[in-house]
Amino acid sequence: MLMNSNTPIWLCTTPTDMRKSFDGLSTLVRNQLQLNPASTQWFVFINKRKTQMKILYFDQDGFCIWCKRLEQGQFNYQSSFDKKQSLDMTQLQHLIKGIKIEKSRQYKRYSSPG
Repeated sequence: MLMNSNTPIWLCTTPTDMRKSFDGLSTLVRNQLQLNPASTQWFVFINKRKTQMKILYFDQDGFCIWCKRLEQGQFNYQSSFDKKQSLDMTQLQHLIKGIKIEKSRQYKRYSSPG
C-alpha cells in the first residue's frame, strides 16, 4: 500500500454490501461520497454487522482493495448523517486494531518559524 501521512482517508458511514468489488465500490465513491475514486485518496467501507472492512484506493495504474474480516468483535465507529467522515492515518489504524479513544488532547508544541 502506498500511503503517507498526508493521504486523505474517507470512511463511508453508511453500511456497505461487502459483495461489492472494484466497480461497485468505485460507483459508491463517485455517487454516494461525491468523490473521485481514481484520486490519491483512500475509501474505507464497513458492512452492516461491522465485522468486515474494505479499503479501496487507486495505486498509480489501477485500483486496489484491502480487506479484513473479524473473527470476533466489531469495528467501532459512529454512524453519522453525513455519508462520509474524514480520518487520519492514526484514526484508521485505531479503527482497524479496535482501539477506541474516549478523550484525547493535543498539547501545544514548539515549531520553528519558516
